[in-house]
Amino acid sequence: MSVAGHSTPPIFKRGLPPAARLTVYLALSTALLVADLRFNYLETLRQGLAVLTYPLQIVASTPAEWAGRTLEYFSSLNRLRQENARLNGKALEDAKRLLRQTGLEAENKQLRDLLSMREKTPVRSIAAEVIYTARDPFARRVVIDRGTRDGIEAGLPVIDGAGVVGQVTRTFPLQAEVTLLTDREQSIPVRVQRSGLRAVMFGASNGLLELRYLASNADVEPGDVIVTSGLDGVYLPDLPVARVIRVERDDARGFARFLCKPEAGIERSSAVLVLGRARVDQPRPEEPPPPPAPTLRRKP
Repeated sequence: MSVAGHSTPPIFKRGLPPAARLTVYLALSTALLVADLRFNYLETLRQGLAVLTYPLQIVASTPAEWAGRTLEYFSSLNRLRQENARLNGKALEDAKRLLRQTGLEAENKQLRDLLSMREKTPVRSIAAEVIYTARDPFARRVVIDRGTRDGIEAGLPVIDGAGVVGQVTRTFPLQAEVTLLTDREQSIPVRVQRSGLRAVMFGASNGLLELRYLASNADVEPGDVIVTSGLDGVYLPDLPVARVIRVERDDARGFARFLCKPEAGIERSSAVLVLGRARVDQPRPEEPPPPPAPTLRRKP
């Protein structure tokens, strides 16, 4: 409250000058620091303030933490997608490489078997590749990439590395058609390797072969190997043809049914050999001498 005619001195209106206030604050802070260092009386206050401000710290740090976790989640998800795409691509390439390697190994084995079979045959042979299957769905025929220009003729036998495949039935300049052994119209003279029994084998049109016209007591058992007899002059003798897998004997009718599985990969062969004609010169039997002419006796 001011008195009439008197005014407040300027020092009380402005308070302490800034330098004085700074000195007071510094001195007070220094005193508090020294007292706390000596008597450690502010520790309880600090712990209390820390407990009171902890929820505020959590609330303040939660948005930043959530934002960081969200960013990390999407970054990890993106990295996982990229890694998954990379691994899928690598697995696909490995599968392609493995498939190519498996195919090359199978082709290499087939070619080695074919070469081995070629060395065993004493006649001229021509290597050929099966390029496609004939269009007739009711016949077992394939087309090879060799024709009359290469010396292929109708009737020549065709084999692979395991045995007889079929016979050339039609020829063209650059291609030839091969009728497989499993065709119903195909037949081949054979013999049972174990017993020497001769027979004729026919295609069963279901991927199997069948021995026909044998008696029910014929000496043929499951597991017997069937080879060519060579009696037709087309196929070389002792070429593997099939293996007996089932015997059905019918004593009432007197005949038996022998189902056989081809030794060659008839439906799977991709490389074959076309053999030349088997020229088996059998010795010509000697003709018996003519009977002596009857002598006529004169009656006395």
